[in-house]
Amino acid sequence: MTSILLADDHAFIRAGVEAVLGNTDYRIVANVGSGREALAAVRELDPAVCVFDVTMPDGDGVETLRAMRRAGDNRPVILLTAQIDDARLLDALDAGVNGIVGKEGAEETLADTIDAVLEGRKAIGPDLIERARKEATRRKTPSPMSVLTRRERTIVSFVAQGYRNRDIASELGITEGTVKVYLHSLYQKLAIENRTELAVLALRHRDELA
Repeated sequence: MTSILLADDHAFIRAGVEAVLGNTDYRIVANVGSGREALAAVRELDPAVCVFDVTMPDGDGVETLRAMRRAGDNRPVILLTAQIDDARLLDALDAGVNGIVGKEGAEETLADTIDAVLEGRKAIGPDLIERARKEATRRKTPSPMSVLTRRERTIVSFVAQGYRNRDIASELGITEGTVKVYLHSLYQKLAIENRTELAVLALRHRDELA
């Protein structure tokens, strides 16, 4: 029988997967609840396929997958997930995941997914591939904040916090007139028309203003 390592921090999910695979040629040789335990079990038991929950303590499914790939371990890894956001999805594909199975409906698809990855095929739905492609495109698109100087980013941050021109001037030790000049330049650089649009843009990219 083909050995499977299962890692999920919910015992009822692990029990459900065991039940799904109970009448197949697949045998779960390790049933663990964290990424750290999964890596230890991989080293000790050498399973043919790993099935990891995306969300786990001590190293989630994607982090555990990355750790395996960094160590030169290329055995098939399937991610089991209730939901996965676009950023994490792209991270998983970049890390070399072989298959992704939704927890809803896993009883119908998991065994077929294991079959596929053992045959060397990817088992990732076209909708997930398309989402990852869009996320990759988004990441390659330069942030509008990348064209701003440090002083301009500081002013944008103040605007997002609701500072008035005189407050910004006081904080930076410049005149209100200079603040207005900066704002006019910012509107042109960012292709926006007013302070409200600037504040909205700043909130979207607030992590880049710190």
